[in-house]
Amino acid sequence: MSDDLRNLVLGLVALAIGAALGWFARTYLIRRRLQRKQRFFGLPQDSECLLVVPRDPGSRGWSLARHDAFALLELAAVIKECGAHAEVLAHDTAWQGFGARTEFCIGGPAANLRLAAHLRSMLPGVEIDTDPAPGPDQGAITVGGDTYRMEKGAVEYVLLARLASAGDSGNDRPVFLSAGQRGIANQAATRYLARHQTRLARKHGTDGTFCLLLRVVNSQAYGSDVVELVADVTKAAVTPPKAPKGGKVIPPDRSPAT
Repeated sequence: MSDDLRNLVLGLVALAIGAALGWFARTYLIRRRLQRKQRFFGLPQDSECLLVVPRDPGSRGWSLARHDAFALLELAAVIKECGAHAEVLAHDTAWQGFGARTEFCIGGPAANLRLAAHLRSMLPGVEIDTDPAPGPDQGAITVGGDTYRMEKGAVEYVLLARLASAGDSGNDRPVFLSAGQRGIANQAATRYLARHQTRLARKHGTDGTFCLLLRVVNSQAYGSDVVELVADVTKAAVTPPKAPKGGKVIPPDRSPAT
């Protein structure tokens, strides 16, 4: 074998080895990234989860409001990527505990009774006005002593939470809450969760609890695309209030974003 042929063969072998190593490294990184996502959402391969949504008040039968359906589409992509399966339930038919299956609960406490129960039991420091009468405090979110009011179409707020439910029974799947002042805010929150899950997992861990206050800006022009993080309110949300309300009211156009 001539030197040129030998060098050619050695070059091809080195190229094949390099390609194989690159393929294995890429496969390992993709698999590791998927496993982190599965741990964060509590959705291992072939697992099941619940999607709990309110009924459309404008429909006589069992149907979804438009933005709630869009929110489910945002979550459906995540669930499919994790290799899990979903069951959609109306809020007044989900008569079961939590922790056995990952749960995504969407809607305000006035429309979603199960979400209201989750707020009372796991986020006692949060208060959301459910009075149907029109007024400046309709749908207002109070947490940490501050009240966040909406301005329909201009500024809407939504709480996005991941609630860990580990226990001795081994039922340790998380509950995700999206409690928005309007349906479009819930859609924005689920999109934020899907897009930023890597950063959220890095900051809060793949099995931690967090509660974020998000602000949807100018939804009448931008829809659910422009979302700002106002604050991480986890500590205040999980702490039962000890004193009467006395915090300041944050106008829609003056609440600070972080």
